[in-house]
Amino acid sequence: MTEINDYINNDYKAIESSETIEIVQDFFSDVPYSHFPVIEEGIYIGSIASDDIETFDLDKKIKDYRYTLEGFFARKDMIWLDVLEVFAKNHSNVVPILDDANSYVGYYELEDIVKFFHETPFLKEQGGIIVIKTSLLDFSMSQIAQIVESNNGKLLGLFVSDSDAVSVQVTVKIALGGLNEIIQTFRRYNYEIISEHNEDNYLNNLKERSEYLDKYLNI
Repeated sequence: MTEINDYINNDYKAIESSETIEIVQDFFSDVPYSHFPVIEEGIYIGSIASDDIETFDLDKKIKDYRYTLEGFFARKDMIWLDVLEVFAKNHSNVVPILDDANSYVGYYELEDIVKFFHETPFLKEQGGIIVIKTSLLDFSMSQIAQIVESNNGKLLGLFVSDSDAVSVQVTVKIALGGLNEIIQTFRRYNYEIISEHNEDNYLNNLKERSEYLDKYLNI
């Protein structure tokens, strides 16, 4: 599988803080980026937002607006989930990358990170997806994995897809194993099944009984 570092991009050089606003405005008019890294004497000092720069005076320089720069970045050795979190928290489609010595090494584009996500087994391998819900106090990743594996299922991945003060919703992708048996085991452990499944015998039986009752009442 491709490593996330393979997506480090240097197609465009970081913007120098001594660059004029007019030139940087022209740059953003040619690229679809929401932000772009700014350096000063080779050191990353923050990212300039394309929306902000539209309001700046053309004859001034980036360093005159240093206070508007946003300081987010990713480390070169970050795992892809942490990088994706930086994108999400900062509402950006470009994230600068720094090494352990805080030297600027390039940037990630959101499109590339999403492409990398699509290559993970969670999305690439075939399998069934179950969305479950439980109380926040009872939530246990190890228990979820145990339920899947005790029914001869192979866990491809899981993540918290929603949560509030009292409950948590988890999306689980499973290969192999009997999906219905896994669903019923989740119910025995008091998990609510949010997703719908053709293999769900419990719901199918309820549906059949409901249809029979409707026919009986309409006689």
